[in-house]
Amino acid sequence: MPTAKAVMHGAVSIVNAIATGKGATLGISLNVESVIEATQGSGIVFENKESDLSSRLIRSVLEKAVPKNELEKSKLRISLKSEIPSGYGLKSSSAISSVISLACAKLFRPQIDDFEVLRHGVQASIESKVSITGAYDDACACYFGGFVVTDNYNLKIVKSEKAPEDLSAVIFIPRSRKRGNVKKLKILEGVFEQAWTLASNSDYWNAMLLNGLATSAILNSDPRILTELVEAGALAASVSGNGPSIAAIAKKGNVSSVKKAFLSRDGEIKISEINNRKAEVYEM
Repeated sequence: MPTAKAVMHGAVSIVNAIATGKGATLGISLNVESVIEATQGSGIVFENKESDLSSRLIRSVLEKAVPKNELEKSKLRISLKSEIPSGYGLKSSSAISSVISLACAKLFRPQIDDFEVLRHGVQASIESKVSITGAYDDACACYFGGFVVTDNYNLKIVKSEKAPEDLSAVIFIPRSRKRGNVKKLKILEGVFEQAWTLASNSDYWNAMLLNGLATSAILNSDPRILTELVEAGALAASVSGNGPSIAAIAKKGNVSSVKKAFLSRDGEIKISEINNRKAEVYEM
């Protein structure tokens, strides 16, 4: 029976979409791999459960991505390997929903296009309540790589372009997972709208900084770290997603000095290349 393997990458926020329904993101090379094997029978077997949240999300994706008659007569064995820590704003749920959707498309609906694959993942994210807006911005950056600017409510890509190859993301994952109240981001709706306009004009670094200052003010993150990172040589820095991780983008030559700005803080630092590659899928 057929088996498909799909590989999707992660992303960091340029502009958070919660306040306005419009976002911008940048692909990074931390990845998620999924292998789905279909045999006769019924039911879903998780080889390695990431969490209850991810298994609820995956079930929801399968209901969208696999035709009902196929789902009823197939036993699906699913394994998932992720380099993206979940629950820190690094788009792990978008990467997981998209990678499962892509592997299912390969097995059951080889004729559908990229946007249909993404739509199944986004709808599942809303239905399983892992995302408020469906995170189309996150899903697109995980899927296509590079810079992506989107209108999430209309599932529309407004701008998409490759990022310079000489950049790295320096990501700080704090030990404490405390997040502020995400719904309050709406208070600064006008600021996020401005940040999004900057991003749609390819002024990504100012967009990211403005986003970082606005989100950190509301999500209990210390905004001073952002100016310290820029002073250390980062092109921009921001809370990623709804936090609590912080991502700084820097030219490769400045990575070590940017990394030093995080050293006094309690948590883990990950360095990831920028990713411009599209997600991949193949039958095994």
